[in-house]
Amino acid sequence: VQLQASGGGLVRAGGSLRLSCAASKSVFSVGKMGWYRQAPGRQRELVADITSGGSRKYVDSVKGRFTISRDNAQRTIYLQMHTLMPEDTAVYYCNADFYLDPWTDKEYWGQGTLVTVSS
Repeated sequence: VQLQASGGGLVRAGGSLRLSCAASKSVFSVGKMGWYRQAPGRQRELVADITSGGSRKYVDSVKGRFTISRDNAQRTIYLQMHTLMPEDTAVYYCNADFYLDPWTDKEYWGQGTLVTVSS
């Protein structure tokens, strides 16, 4: 199983982008999914995650601006980003816990998509 992220790009401050990340094939079930980001010279941080039941968590810096959502049937996760700021510039990585069978779960990472916000 691979996670394929898309939707990054260059945007002006105040603009919007929507990131998507889809699993390459079917799995038994999908657990928690999330988005992380890593800016140059900084550690990777959790941006937002969403459980299989739909509970969401956001890092304080994106609350009110970003929305995470998921489509379990399509094994896809989204990150809608509004009011982007230069400090949101980073490589964004999707992450997911997939159950390959009822007893085996494994964590997967996408390849990363670059978001650049110009001032």
